[in-house]
Amino acid sequence: MHKKFAEEVQVYVARYSVSASAARGQGSPGLVSKARAYLGVAPLRDFAVKSPSRFSAVLDQHTLGLKLALPRGARWGIARKLLNIFLRNAFYTTYLRDRYHLDIAESLYEVPLDRIVGRRLMEAASTLPRWPGVKHLTPAISVAYQTAARKVAENEGFAPVHLDVAWWGGPR
Repeated sequence: MHKKFAEEVQVYVARYSVSASAARGQGSPGLVSKARAYLGVAPLRDFAVKSPSRFSAVLDQHTLGLKLALPRGARWGIARKLLNIFLRNAFYTTYLRDRYHLDIAESLYEVPLDRIVGRRLMEAASTLPRWPGVKHLTPAISVAYQTAARKVAENEGFAPVHLDVAWWGGPR
């Protein structure tokens, strides 16, 4: 695959990953276009790692980078959610997965957190803190929910990133 085509596919994936509905209620005009611009050029190869600690560091680095690229007032939670949606969609796109070896980290990707996923995880793990909404999501609360997601996904026999698809595709 030509480099230019891979770049075009990445921009396309950024566009459909950062939809108006994904960013709804975040109260930051320009958020969608700025998130798409950041993700459209994010170095996907950074995420092709096997080490959980290295993957976590890269994910945190790009969450902060995306947050800083967003309009003033955008919070950590929306940056992490949009990054996780984008990474999942890039992983699901054969061209990007193969070119950047994204399959190496499949087990490390996080499930994008939103109201539906938060509610389902609370049903599965009664010890979770109350779902605060994406706008008020903090790194500590995110870790608690992602830990619960890992346990649920392990019981289902797949990586946590796929929970979102399973739950959005099924009854709500």
